[in-house]
Amino acid sequence: MAWTGIKEFAESLDKKRELIRVTEFVNPILEITEFADRSVKNNGPALLFENNGTNFPVLINAFASDKRMAMACSRKTFEEIPDEIGKILGNLLLPRQNLIGKIASVPGLIKFAGLMPSRHRQRGRCQSVIHRNPDIGILPVLKCWPHDGGCYITLPIVHTYHPETRMTNAGMYRMQIFDNKTTAMHWQMHKTGANHFEAWKKTGRIMPVSVALGGDPVYTYAATAPLPENIDEYILAGFLRMKKVKMVKCITNDIYVPEDADFVIEGFIDPSEPPVVEGPFGDHTGFYSLEGLYPKFHISCITHSKNAIYPATVTGIPPMEDAWFTKTTERIFLKPLQMTILPEIEDLHLPPAGVAHNLAIVKICKKFPGQGLKVINSIFGAGQLMFTKYLIVVSGNIDIRNYKMLANHLFMNTSFENDVIFCKGPLDVLDHSSETEAYGNKMGIDATIKMQQEIKYKTEEVNPDYYRENLNILVDKGLIKGFKMISDGMNIPALIISIKRINGITNIAKVKSGLIETEAGKFFRLILAVDEEVDLNDFFIVAWYILANSSPIRDTYYISDTSILIDGTIKAFGPSGFPRKWPNIVCSDEKIIIDVDRKWHRCIPCEFIPSPSLKYKVLQQGNSASVNTETENEHS
Repeated sequence: MAWTGIKEFAESLDKKRELIRVTEFVNPILEITEFADRSVKNNGPALLFENNGTNFPVLINAFASDKRMAMACSRKTFEEIPDEIGKILGNLLLPRQNLIGKIASVPGLIKFAGLMPSRHRQRGRCQSVIHRNPDIGILPVLKCWPHDGGCYITLPIVHTYHPETRMTNAGMYRMQIFDNKTTAMHWQMHKTGANHFEAWKKTGRIMPVSVALGGDPVYTYAATAPLPENIDEYILAGFLRMKKVKMVKCITNDIYVPEDADFVIEGFIDPSEPPVVEGPFGDHTGFYSLEGLYPKFHISCITHSKNAIYPATVTGIPPMEDAWFTKTTERIFLKPLQMTILPEIEDLHLPPAGVAHNLAIVKICKKFPGQGLKVINSIFGAGQLMFTKYLIVVSGNIDIRNYKMLANHLFMNTSFENDVIFCKGPLDVLDHSSETEAYGNKMGIDATIKMQQEIKYKTEEVNPDYYRENLNILVDKGLIKGFKMISDGMNIPALIISIKRINGITNIAKVKSGLIETEAGKFFRLILAVDEEVDLNDFFIVAWYILANSSPIRDTYYISDTSILIDGTIKAFGPSGFPRKWPNIVCSDEKIIIDVDRKWHRCIPCEFIPSPSLKYKVLQQGNSASVNTETENEHS
């Protein structure tokens, strides 16, 4: 069924015991984030904060479970979606060789056409209340983390169009509030909104922009989906909910927005204005994205429906709510990827620890030698998958979401000497590990089952206990703080080490030499290095930390012909003179944690959940959005 708005969706969540209504006052400044973080990291419910100092409730964590995400897409499960999308794409993309084939495609196309968005001139429910002298302060906009540059709208559906082609886009770009009538517009260089902005700049005219919040929750997902440019996001929304989206014209510009949106913020961007400083912001990477220059958005009008609910999300150390958006994208876009680029793909997984762009795992049906390498090269140039930093390709009877099985498969079928590709290309703007913004290097691993023509790795029987004593020598020498042999419990020839900082610096060269002296490479084929504060027993955090903090070419070292070390430590303090500021870990501050502890049982009728930040604060370096500048200056 299609939802009539966020209010109906929230009521349904409430009936299914997927939502808690919080009637106690909770401050949108930092407190709502702390409640949400505790809930999402413990598979908790959606939260509706009805008392926040404004006239509008805040709905958060609404998408943070398989059940709620399926409900948001108007489905009971996701399994039915890929086949339906495949049929539609088949009708649209495959050539028809004869009349019978063309006739056979008509029913599907008719059904598809019936789901196209429709435009209407009359006012919609989203315009029940009109504020022609707007003040964004009427909305309960969140400040999420202590070092954020301000309050941010975190689930905006930003509507723009190209001045010449008139092609539309609905994208999700965070918006920092500056005052009651202006915000920043954080569209990154690769985004369609930024492309539209550059086109408007050439015309010398004011760029109209309208921002929708709420409405049918499927709109929010559609705005995040990796659709090709010039494909209307409301086509996908209409298909998922099996009902066309009714669009109405804005009050102060000619942009059309969903009739059932909860809020619409209308305005413009003047391309002749200089960009403004935006940020920092506690981002989905788990680190702060630091200050940058972005366009200023001027608000000309705010409209909203009666009984509107303000939707929000919080990003931070994964897993967070956005992980379910990524999971949905895996399922929906596998079939299009098969049909348009790589027919051999059988499955695609973007693990939460990789925050969507740091790690992708692909399973293929392998039929010829070199096919794994072919897929690696293709994916590094495929749509938004071009941002992938680490890519693993496998084949055979394997569940790529079973990480123990995946690890065993990787070591059985991979020679790090022959099956690893390094290359350079575009990276996500939020990747902080590269010396250059939005550009850096990548690693592809061909872990497919090798054929006769391909080089196979031969395993050697070695007792890991022999190396335990030598690793303890490195601990005694102060080169490493500790180590975790994954072979102990999982029979995987991998090692995690934590490296001590000496005078604020981790010396990876000395650690590498020490590992070579211990001959660790004869058994440990993969060695992962993290900072001394990281808990080596928490494999999820180790994976997240390594993937975020390493740049594959710079930070991969060969310990032997068959063994590699990946350095996932902070680079800001190193002798290499890292050229960019290194962001800090995102955590709540102690005061907010204590305040929420005191409020918990008055707000949440379930078992007390301690703050996740208590676990992660040890990873912070100093008390700012970037790592401690005083330490940086001491060792510069």
